[in-house]
Amino acid sequence: MKIHILLVITSLTFGFHEKVVSSPSTGPYNAIFNFGDSLSDTGNFLASGALSYPVIGKLPYGQTFFNRSTGRCSDGRLVIDFIAEAYKLPYLPPYLALTKDQNIHPGVNFAVAGATALDTKFFIAAGLGKFLWTNNSLNIQLGWFKKLKPSLCTTKLDCDRYFQRSLFLVGEIGGNDYNYAAIAGNITQLQATVPPVVEAIKTAINELIAEGARELLVPGNLPIGCSALYLTLYRSGNKEDYDGNGCLKSFNGFAEYHNKELKLALKTLRQNNPHARILYADYYGAAKRFFHAPGHYEIYLPGVSSGALRACCGAAGPYNFNISARCGHIGSKVCADPSTHANWDGIHLTEAAYRYIAKGLIYGPFSYPPLKTSLYKIP
Repeated sequence: MKIHILLVITSLTFGFHEKVVSSPSTGPYNAIFNFGDSLSDTGNFLASGALSYPVIGKLPYGQTFFNRSTGRCSDGRLVIDFIAEAYKLPYLPPYLALTKDQNIHPGVNFAVAGATALDTKFFIAAGLGKFLWTNNSLNIQLGWFKKLKPSLCTTKLDCDRYFQRSLFLVGEIGGNDYNYAAIAGNITQLQATVPPVVEAIKTAINELIAEGARELLVPGNLPIGCSALYLTLYRSGNKEDYDGNGCLKSFNGFAEYHNKELKLALKTLRQNNPHARILYADYYGAAKRFFHAPGHYEIYLPGVSSGALRACCGAAGPYNFNISARCGHIGSKVCADPSTHANWDGIHLTEAAYRYIAKGLIYGPFSYPPLKTSLYKIP
C-alpha cells in the first residue's frame, strides 16, 4: 500500500561555539545568514535547552572533522559549513550561543533542529503540539535576525551596502511540518499542509528582502524515501512500493511535490522582486544521484563502498537502523569509516554526502541560477 507521507530528515542538535580563523572575505559574499532545521543547525537546539542530554552532544557525532561533538547532526561538516569554506568565511556560530564581544559580521546561524516553517499555533490547533521538539519556527528565527540587525548595520545605506554582499540561506525548512503530522498518523492532511508551508517560506523570503537581503538560496527537500529511518519503519512486502534504487516511491513523490510548489513560489518571488537574486538549491537532485543503485552511486560519491541507504551509525537491520538503539545510544555501533557511507545515523547524512551536495550547489548544476564564483575549491 502506498503511503503518501513526507518524511523529514530532522533530529536533535545543539550548541557548540566554534572559532575559525578567517580573514575578511574579498569574494562575492562578506557574510552568510542561515535559517532552517537540523540539516544546518550548528548549535542552536542545545543552546535552547530543549533537551537535557541529547545524544548528538557526544561522540561519535562530530568524530570525522571536529574530533568532538559540535551540535551538528552528522559525523562532521554540513552543507552550510562547506559553503562557508568555499567563500573563505568562518563557520556560522549559532545565534543562541553568541557572546557579547563576538564578531558577528561574517554571519550567524539561526537554524534549529526540529524547527518548522509554520508557527506553533498551527500544530496546537491540529492537536500536534505535544509532538513539537522546539517552538523556534522560521518566524521566530526571522525575529532573531531582526533583533540582531542593529548590531550588524545602522543606517539604511550601511545596511544596503552590507547585505549587498551577504548570502541568505532559507532552509531546508518545512520538512518537520509534515513529519510531526506523519508521526501522529494524520496522513490524510499532509498534502493539504504543503500550500501553507510553502506560503510561510515565501513570506519569510519577502520579509528578508524587505530587511535588505539581495541574494537568497532556498533549498528544497531531500529524497526522504531513501532515508534509512523510514525504509526501516515503513518496510513493504510489495516491490511496487520501491523504485529501482530501493527507495520508497510514495515518500519521494511527496518530497517532489513540495519541491515543485516551492519552485513555483520562487518564480513568483523573482517576478515581484527583480532587484533580488533568488536561487533554488536542488537538494533532491544532488542527493538522488548518490542514492543510485549499487554500481552507480560510486560514480557520484567516490569512496562510498557500503551503499547509500545503509546507515553508518546504528544497530542491526537491513539498513543498520533500530529505533531502540539509535546512533549514540546503548547498543549502537559506528562504522569504521563514515566516508564509505552516504547515510550517517538513519536520518541525517555523512560529511561525505553533505560535501557532495555542497559542491553541487557551489559549482553546479544544482543551484538555479548558479551561486557566484567561490574563492576556494572544495576538494
